[in-house]
Amino acid sequence: MTMSKLTSDLDLHRIQLKNVTEFTVFILMGFTGTFEMQVFLFFVFLAIYLFTLIGNLGMVSLVIRDSRLHNPMYYFLSVLSFLDACYSSVVTPKMLVNFLKENKDISHFGCAAQMFLFVMFGTTECFLLAAMAYDRYVAIYNPLLYSVSMSPRVYVPLIIASYVGGIFNASVHTVATFSLSFCASNEIRHVFCDIPPLLAISCSDTHTNQLLLFYCVGSIEIVTILIVLISYGFILVAILRKHSAEGRWKVFSTCGSHLTAVSIYHGTILFMYVRPSSSYALDHDMIVSAFYTIVIPMLNPIIYSLRNKDVKEAMKRILG
Repeated sequence: MTMSKLTSDLDLHRIQLKNVTEFTVFILMGFTGTFEMQVFLFFVFLAIYLFTLIGNLGMVSLVIRDSRLHNPMYYFLSVLSFLDACYSSVVTPKMLVNFLKENKDISHFGCAAQMFLFVMFGTTECFLLAAMAYDRYVAIYNPLLYSVSMSPRVYVPLIIASYVGGIFNASVHTVATFSLSFCASNEIRHVFCDIPPLLAISCSDTHTNQLLLFYCVGSIEIVTILIVLISYGFILVAILRKHSAEGRWKVFSTCGSHLTAVSIYHGTILFMYVRPSSSYALDHDMIVSAFYTIVIPMLNPIIYSLRNKDVKEAMKRILG
């Protein structure tokens, strides 16, 4: 009887050990549906991705080639375009491959690398959009001193600081997330390795991670949005001082594209991350994530080129 009980206890112990064995690969479940639907989505997102690369890398090339665009505003815009191309490239190629594959796995290291790059580029863009708002304030509020106030000694450190902030935030979340144990399931209900769906499949206590996500994203959003709002508050004052209707329209045209991009980008991030974990609906969130990681990088070149006279003229000179 004693021997039988001992054997039973050993078997139970082995089962428990087996159950807590961590997975070395994850499976990105992505969008589910028939094979025909998967093929349709493949071509839709392929078209969006190609347009994103052509638009954003084209913008970078335009700024480099046209000497009339060699000023801080367009340097910031070229960095934003480069970020958008990278941001989309972290997620889209793997997602496109998965549409046509049965085996949708990604290694533990690959998942961590994807999450790190995704968070890094996303956070860097938040800081860069704030720096661009400050640049517009300096250019419009005191245009005579713009070249001095926004010299390379100012805008280069702003760009570098944006990247440093992105790398730091990505490092914190990647280390925190992949310090958890993943033994309950390896199926990620998402198209890429984002933080909330990874926390959802962890068998560790994720309360600290959820607080870290909420406070880190919340703090970054508050700081960057405040910079944007304060900058545009001063810009509004400068606009109201202008007597020329043409001058006012030029300022609105220049700033409108930036405000549009900022509103769309920050709105989706706030919706995704700054809310209680109990309100996460992974299937719904997957669609929103696809929007801001794949669709927004495609929209930015359209927003900036259609609303910006200098960019349109530069495009005519290059194409003509």
